[in-house]
Amino acid sequence: MGRPSRLGDEDRADYASVLDEVIASPEIRRLLERSGVPGDRLRLRGLAAVARTTATADAEYRRYAALRVRGGRPDAGAAPLSGPGDQERPGAGVLAVLGVLTPVLAAVAAATFLLLGYGLRLADALPSLAGTLVGVGWSSLLVAAVTALVSVAALYRTAARQSAADAVAGPDAWATAAAPALAEARRAWLVALRDRGIRPFLLKELADAAASAPDAGEGRGSRFSSPAFAGPDYSGPGFEGPVPPAPLPPGPGRP
Repeated sequence: MGRPSRLGDEDRADYASVLDEVIASPEIRRLLERSGVPGDRLRLRGLAAVARTTATADAEYRRYAALRVRGGRPDAGAAPLSGPGDQERPGAGVLAVLGVLTPVLAAVAAATFLLLGYGLRLADALPSLAGTLVGVGWSSLLVAAVTALVSVAALYRTAARQSAADAVAGPDAWATAAAPALAEARRAWLVALRDRGIRPFLLKELADAAASAPDAGEGRGSRFSSPAFAGPDYSGPGFEGPVPPAPLPPGPGRP
């Protein structure tokens, strides 16, 4: 089974709440009054025995902690690193690179051809070549504009799909779907901790305190009855009744 799990800092408040709930129960309050043990001392004993009492509900706590760490996801390691959508398909990265580079390269080519073509026209040199360069420049500029629009639309579509995927399967959605299971696991742990750990421990502590306390009947009954004074027929020596005087010896003037 292994070593029991240690409570996290966020679970110690739950432990203290369950401990206070058990101490405030009618059964424990009645035993506290009979034994004379202060409630604060019993609470300190319960807090000091956290390792012993939580071990009885270790299976429930492990399940609760595992659900809390995973956030309720059925398989936390199954999410793809590349994200949802077209990015998971081979070649999606190449298409993205081309979508960004094509408008840039077309714009650079358009600027180059237009500068050369109009430069030749201004110089009145090679008019046929100048016209060709100007035509190619304007065509390149058109390609740059069209590809830029397509790239922007593709980026917008990808961002919209990413947002929709995050809304459906994002961490908040997983947390919302896992909330009932997480709450049920927490409740099961607290019930097991109360019934199998804290309550039996406190009952044993009170029973030991009652067994080690002085006898409640001490100071009454036969412990304070002396055998010499046990009945009304006692009569002390020298008090059995009047003793008749002894007769005087005969002498003159006495018969």
